[in-house]
Amino acid sequence: MRRREIITLIGSAAAVWPLATHAQQPALPVIGFLHPASPETNADRVRAFRQVLSEAGYVEGRNVAIEYRWAEARYDRLPALAAELASQHVAVIVAAGVAALAAKNATATIPIVFNIPEDPVRLGLVASLGRPGGNATGVNFFGGELGAKQLGLLHELIPSATRIGLLANPNSLVQTERTTKDVTTAASDIGLKIEVVQASNSREIEAAFETLARNGVDALLVGADPFFVSRRVEFAIQAVRHGIPALYNVREYAEAGGLMSYGTDVREAYRQMSIYTGKILKGAKPADLPVMQPTKFELVINLITARALSIEVSPTLLARADEVIE
Repeated sequence: MRRREIITLIGSAAAVWPLATHAQQPALPVIGFLHPASPETNADRVRAFRQVLSEAGYVEGRNVAIEYRWAEARYDRLPALAAELASQHVAVIVAAGVAALAAKNATATIPIVFNIPEDPVRLGLVASLGRPGGNATGVNFFGGELGAKQLGLLHELIPSATRIGLLANPNSLVQTERTTKDVTTAASDIGLKIEVVQASNSREIEAAFETLARNGVDALLVGADPFFVSRRVEFAIQAVRHGIPALYNVREYAEAGGLMSYGTDVREAYRQMSIYTGKILKGAKPADLPVMQPTKFELVINLITARALSIEVSPTLLARADEVIE
């Protein structure tokens, strides 16, 4: 009888020991990744983020987990997705574009690393660029603050242009208002007329190009917006189909067949976000990490598209380009 009790005791201990050992293993830190668009159209950016994160010592699936939440261009879903990540008590939330505002509204304690085209101070994300002072920091990549410069480049490309279209997404209200104001003011200074059209889905993009063509615009400036970037091939096709020269804010458009782009390298912004994410996982506080801003802007010209639109790009503009696609 006593022998049977001993065997039972040993068996019970053997069953408990593996569980105890497993319980003592630290849980992987979890990064919440919140994005307003879709994974299919942001693969290069996510790849850049993960690569730099691994260089900081954090490899997804090995010693860190990433919970992805994609709004699929339905910006109204972002608050619920941000709240879901906050309820899981993730170690840090990485938020792209307008998703940063949803993340900030969802939590005042979980660290947030953003990349955003607007001034984060004006949006209330941080107290100042140098001293963020709260639970958020990240990258301001000026995507929505280059309208005047982009308009000047477009006018230089098409000197005869007098009527310029501006395509904006009404769902990105803050960004749209800022870009419209900057471009309209700059246009007035050089004697150009701006026609603003809006689109928030593929059907509206097609309708916007039809309107612009019907109204006889000479060229088009496409506002900065994550949904627009996800439809960059569609933009390139519509622009050539309707014979409208267009300028965009990131190089992915030109790589997809768009005529010309001017702005910062957003993939670099994702790499910078990853650097800050790694620092926060190692114990740094967002309040102590200054908001990063780009120092380099790139001009990319697609000569294949220029020829399709019968546009001759001036040698001086080509000489200033960071990359010419032929």
